[in-house]
Amino acid sequence: MPVGSSQQQDLHDQLVKMKRDAEERDAQRRAQGHGHVYLPPEKVSVSLDALGLLDEHTAREGHCALIAIKDKKVALVAYDEQYSKTKEVIAHLEKDGYTLVIYIVSLSSLEYALGFYRFVAASRTAISGSVRVGMEDHDVTTVEHLDSLPKVSDAIRANSDAGKISQLMETILMGAIANRASDIHIEPTQKGAKVRYRIDGLLNDAYNGLSLALYRPVISRIKLLSNLKINIRDEAQDGRFTINLLKKNIEVRVAIAPSEYGEVAVMRILDPDAISLQLSDLGIRADDLVIIQDQLKRPNGMALNTGPTGSGKTTTLYAFLKHRLTSDVKIITIEDPIEYHLDGIEQTQVDNAANYTFALGLRSLMRQDPDIILVGEIRDKETAEIAVQAALTGHLVFSTVHANEAAGGIARLLDLGVKANSLAPALNLLIAQRLVRRLCPHCKVAHDDPDTNKKLQDFIERLPNRVDKKAYAEHITVFEPKGCEQCNGTGYRGRVGVYELLVVTPTIQELISKNAGQIEILAEVEKGDFVSMQDDGILKIASGMTTFEEVEETTGKIMWR
Repeated sequence: MPVGSSQQQDLHDQLVKMKRDAEERDAQRRAQGHGHVYLPPEKVSVSLDALGLLDEHTAREGHCALIAIKDKKVALVAYDEQYSKTKEVIAHLEKDGYTLVIYIVSLSSLEYALGFYRFVAASRTAISGSVRVGMEDHDVTTVEHLDSLPKVSDAIRANSDAGKISQLMETILMGAIANRASDIHIEPTQKGAKVRYRIDGLLNDAYNGLSLALYRPVISRIKLLSNLKINIRDEAQDGRFTINLLKKNIEVRVAIAPSEYGEVAVMRILDPDAISLQLSDLGIRADDLVIIQDQLKRPNGMALNTGPTGSGKTTTLYAFLKHRLTSDVKIITIEDPIEYHLDGIEQTQVDNAANYTFALGLRSLMRQDPDIILVGEIRDKETAEIAVQAALTGHLVFSTVHANEAAGGIARLLDLGVKANSLAPALNLLIAQRLVRRLCPHCKVAHDDPDTNKKLQDFIERLPNRVDKKAYAEHITVFEPKGCEQCNGTGYRGRVGVYELLVVTPTIQELISKNAGQIEILAEVEKGDFVSMQDDGILKIASGMTTFEEVEETTGKIMWR
């Protein structure tokens, strides 16, 4: 009598189970024989911080993996502690001062643990070069001597010698750091190349006269530092390197692409000071800060940040993580890419080449028993659905979506295909934000206009009562930009966020469940104590932080309440 397909599957499953059971029994015998503890498969839980202490090649060659760490004490799982390569790993770790707790596991359990290497941030091993600047034994112009664009231009010109490529490169990098640039652009022209810095969101010329004889070796130097192929000039390439300073290391993300006259190099400067901000440092109003701190205390649900690229969303979410970071809370992130490393937080990175997507990574990380999850961006239906389910099953989820307004975040998730009756109870808070330039404190000029002041006073009076209207109304001071050496003549120095918060109330939950549109949700929100991004910007104008031009450039023509 022929065996049916379901019977064949049952037989196959039984054989697989018998093989696994035999494998686990063998691991138990080996553990008892060497006086170690056997760890069954269901007990193997991997900490990415611990796993990353060993590179994957060494771990696989040594038939072992590190799965947990506390201070200098680590848990190591091994197939056979007596294997010579395993002994080498153990000796190396002990030499580095680690105390080991050794567990014996089956090959299946070991492979399960080693499989988590795909989640370890690729950027931790991708940094292949470094530039040492600002050191005592280097004849390099210091940051203090490069704190304006004219000084940078003079320094680049002074190092425009074919034999000074290293000094030239260091000058370009240090000039960017000294002027608080977020990006360096090296752009070829028909006769040479120019160096530009993005400062406070705008591109500024740092040097326009880089000869082709210097441009080409500078590009080659960048490629060498970033472990890119020097001989490839007609394809885009991405890499990273590190700037080693006396007090900190700054990572640089490199993107090189072909253009009409050569290769364009864009270097994103990832200064760790940029994400050392606390919640109170972000420019969030006191009344909004109270709401955010209250929402961050919640044990589960989702907080979404909306806004375009470059609006400061990542900095805000990192501040959220740091606010919640304690020894009894497990936080895991999945990002694309990881730009800044946060101590005490397990960070993983999307790897499209390895088919490790946001959705796959999020699904896998859920098995790591996290309390808080940060998803760098929700881009597709699968990621959105998993994030929503995580929020509904006891996790606090932070993420971003591209939308122009806070209410637009709801519409975006619904457009991606998330079910309204699942989304409604999952959402706690939506934030929309932009960045406006701060007036330079060294040169800003007071602009005393009674008509403007009266308009501002009337505006403040009509705001919701949660805003400290008296404090704003009594200290209205409008300033204008002037320009000085401190701000490279722009009149602005630094940026500050403007925010709007949408707290998901039971009424809004009901509207979401009914698939209400963005306009209907926004109309309900505005019945309460809603303060828009533009409102927040106007309050920052009244406080002397920024200007009407900046707020209108960022939020549109001002619509007075």
